[in-house]
Parts: sequence; C-alpha cells; structure tokens
Amino acid sequence: MDTPLSTIAVVGLGTMGTGIAEVLARAGHEVIGIDTSDAAARRAVAALESATARAVRRDRITEEERSDVLARFRTFADLQAAAEAELVIEVVPESYEIKQQVFRELDAIVSPTAILATGTNALSVTRLAAESLHPERVLGLHFFNPAPAMKLVEVVSSVLTAPPAVEAVTALARSLGKQPVAVGDRPGFVADGLLFGYLNQAAAMYEAGYASREDIDAAMKLGCGLPMGPLALLDLIGIDTARTVLEAMYAESRDRLHAPAPVLRQLSEAGLTGRKSGRGFYTYEGPGSRTVVPDALTPRDDGAAAAGRTVRSVGVAGSGTMASGIAEVFAKAGYDVVLAARGQEKADIAKGRIAKSLERSVTKGRLTAEARDAALARITAAGSLDAFADVDLAVEAVAEDLAVKQQLFGTMDKVCRPGAVLATTTSSLPVVAIARATSRPEDVIGMHFFNPAPAMKLVEVVRTVLTADDVHATVREVCGKVRKHPVDCGDRAGFIVNALLFPYLNNAIKMVEEHYTTIDDIDAAMKLGGGYPMGPFELLDVVGLDVSLAIEKVLHSEFRDPGLAPAPLLEHLVAAGCLGRKTGRGFREYARR
Repeated sequence: MDTPLSTIAVVGLGTMGTGIAEVLARAGHEVIGIDTSDAAARRAVAALESATARAVRRDRITEEERSDVLARFRTFADLQAAAEAELVIEVVPESYEIKQQVFRELDAIVSPTAILATGTNALSVTRLAAESLHPERVLGLHFFNPAPAMKLVEVVSSVLTAPPAVEAVTALARSLGKQPVAVGDRPGFVADGLLFGYLNQAAAMYEAGYASREDIDAAMKLGCGLPMGPLALLDLIGIDTARTVLEAMYAESRDRLHAPAPVLRQLSEAGLTGRKSGRGFYTYEGPGSRTVVPDALTPRDDGAAAAGRTVRSVGVAGSGTMASGIAEVFAKAGYDVVLAARGQEKADIAKGRIAKSLERSVTKGRLTAEARDAALARITAAGSLDAFADVDLAVEAVAEDLAVKQQLFGTMDKVCRPGAVLATTTSSLPVVAIARATSRPEDVIGMHFFNPAPAMKLVEVVRTVLTADDVHATVREVCGKVRKHPVDCGDRAGFIVNALLFPYLNNAIKMVEEHYTTIDDIDAAMKLGGGYPMGPFELLDVVGLDVSLAIEKVLHSEFRDPGLAPAPLLEHLVAAGCLGRKTGRGFREYARR
C-alpha cells in the first residue's frame, strides 16, 4: 500500500465515474476506465474531450496539455484491464449484489497491495469489504457530483480497513485539490447523512399539502442561502437514488425522520425519477434536461385571487434589530411608518439605528443621499402604541414570548382602526393563539421576516384557519411592493424554513455526540459537499444556542416525534451559558470584543 497511486482504474463510467476519471486524468494519473457498455465508454471519452476543450478555450490548459490528458484516459469493457492499477474506484449502481461481484472479481485480478475503493453513499462499506479476500484494503471514497467542481471527498473506513490504505487515498484526495474528510462507516456518512434527512422532510411537507413545491424551494433558497431548493435537488439527485439512501439510513437508525416519505416511493415506481426521466417533483423539457416547464401544478396568475386592502401607512411595534430592520424596509418602499417602542427614548434609539443602516447603504453606493433622507423622513418614532390609531398595517416585532405578544395584540386591537391588518413576525409561536387575543382574529396573519430584514428577501406568510382572504391578499401585495418574496404556509410550528432547518442542525449535533466525526469536518462537509453558505455549527453559534434550543423544543412539542427531541449536548451547552457568538463561546470559542 506504500506504492504511489500512479495508475487508477475507475469501474463504472456513468456521470460520477466519468467525472472522477476526468479529475484523475487532469491531475496526471493514468486512468483505466471500465464499463461493460460501449456507449457509456464513448460518452465518457466525449465528455473528457469536451471538458478539456473548454479548458483550452478558457486558457486554463494548453492544447498540448489537453492531448496529454486525453492520452492518459483509456477505456475497456473487461475488469481484467484493472490488473495494473494500484487503486480501483468502483462507481457501479447502488446494489450490494453488483458491487460485491465487482470486488470478488477484482480479488483475482489486481495486486494484493492494490487498494479497492467503493464510491457508495448508501451501502455498508464493511459489508462490501467482507466479500473481499483482503478486507483490510477496502474503503469508501465518496466524491460529490459534479466531481470536477465539488471539493469534498469523504474517506470512509470500516473496522477492517488498514490505516495505510486510508493514508494513501487521503493523500491522493489532497493532491487532486480536494478536501478529504475522514468518517466511519454508516449510511449517508456526514454530508448525505444530514442532507437526505432534510430532503426527506421537505418531500413529506410537500406530500402533506402544507406548502407548494415552489414555495418550499424558494423558502430554503432565500431563507438559508442554499444553491437549490430541496425538491429541485431531489430531482437532480434522482428520486430513486434518494429513496435508496434513505432506506439504508432508516435500516440503521430506525429514526422516523429517515423513513422515506411515501411520495418518493410513488414517484420512483411510476418512473418519475427526476431530471433523468424528464419528470419528478417538477416537469422538464425532456429526459436529462435542467429546464423546468409548466405543468398542472404550476401556479398561475389568473387574477382570481381576492383583492387586498389598501395600505398606505405601517406601524412597527418593537425597538430591537428586527423591528428597526422591518421599519427600514417599509420606509424605503415609500410607506409612512410609525415605529413604536416602550418609551420615546427606545423608539428614538431604534430610529437612530435605521439612520446608521441607511447611511451605510449610501456609503456602499446602494442608496442615494436623497433616498436616505426621504426614507428617514417617513419614519415617526413613538413611545406608545397609541400612535397606531390610523395605520393600515400593524406589524409586531417584539420578544418571542406568547404572553408578551398576546398582550401587545390585545392593545393593538383596541388602538388600531377597524379594517387594519395585524401581523406578527413570530418564527415559532402559533399565530392563531396570538390572533385570539384580539376581537378580530380574521384580521391577524403571520408575516415572518428573516434577519437582517433589509437584506433577506424571504417573508413567510402564515394564514390561520381564521385569517380572511383579503388579509392574506393584502400581505402578499405588500410583500411585492417592498421587494420581498412571499411564500404561503399554514400555522404550524417552524413554518417552512425552521421546520426543515432545525432538525438538520439537531442531527448534526447528534453526530458529534456520538463521536462520529468533528464539528470542523461536519461544517466542511456541508459547505463543500452541500453548497451551504455556513456549516451547521457555524450557523448554530450565529443564531444562538438558546434560540435554537427553544425552536427545537417547539418543534418537538408540536410534532411529538422522538427524532425531533433536542440533542442533550445542545441542552447542556445552553445550561452552561454557552450560547454562541453572543457569549463568546458555543460550539466554538470566540474572541471577546
């Protein structure tokens, strides 16, 4: 196993195998591509020719270097071609029978010192290794798609794997410009282990009719900064593939959050497997196309929606960061805004915060001085909710405490004129319980902005069973006028974003509790393998561990699923006062300012 990995065989020349072959050939390795399908081999060669031609056009490699790369890639139809390889990477279909047959045949072909790697992301590496005459040389080498672009490689050891084999492929991954993450053998490993639970919950949310596919995907892209929404990502991965991974995860964890949503089985068995078939959660121009085309489920703007109420002035209750951010959003959009706090001094401080924010926008060239002055002039700071007497829309942005919000809505009910819309920005409390604190629950709706409100485009519009149609229409119209993207959802804990985000964060904590891997490796895996802007532990420390725990408790209380119970480690850190960046210590330590 000390032999340099100069010649590498890739068995299976589908999309992933072809991508891995390209990475290896461009890094200077002799690559033996093996596939029983001549058509697959031809496609792999054509793909490498096309990729290297693009690289030449972009001046990333010379024509001579391109010729060298192409010469290093040879294709064969028989496993016997792997005889000279020091490393064999199999990326054949996700089936124990197929993969085990490959390993049994390779035992009789390759050198006893050659390393055998499986590209599985769902099957047990230990079980595959057990079929080999030399299980100590078998490990997992999980690239991410597309392999040339994605930086993460998970190096998976079984209890049988020899350390030198792990060291050799880890060094190889680094030489390819990848970031290797060492993990143990369990279905999904790190990135997929966290990702597929989240995707499964999104599918279940859609299947339950809680929100449309478009709103679920928009919510997670705009609310979390993800490159793709979960349902579009399932279509890209392949719904049948996702179901296979989830089945393997559930078989080991018995966590109901990993039990594949029935809609995944229905779509898979109907052949609606996503982009590759031309239809999955969405409909595409054709098999393999990425272009979504309208279908029977596509929202249509037919003008049949209820007309909204007229909104010229807006009241914002609160003096914190969220309240001042929301007031700034409305003022910049041309609305007259009353910013009311508990006392004139707090209201003036909140308006001062807005002035500083507007000034930063001017400095960065995002706003003119005239627009800044006009927006600030539209804001009236008030020390009492009595100033809401004439507003058309009142938005509450105070502490996330049901009793506090109910008391405030009781006051707004008395102060605000008949016909005014009353909105709460709660992220976790039942909107209907807040609405019932008024004599007009039909006028109450959830309007969940995301922090920082001036920058974040998403607003979750939360209807209760009592919310009037024209109130819902009003808020959606207002969202458009303030240049936010509204998504509709019902009145249940977490709405869309938090209901999908926080179980994923909780599962990341459980991985650390179980000593499966480190917080640094998990953060790296999700950023490099999943395209997340922040790793789960970075995000938890930013959000605040106390806030995260409170949301986890609300979700667990609402859905009563054992898998949603807050991880004990999170509870222990909160009890110790380690709340994240705001206290200088959470999952990591931070320099105090």
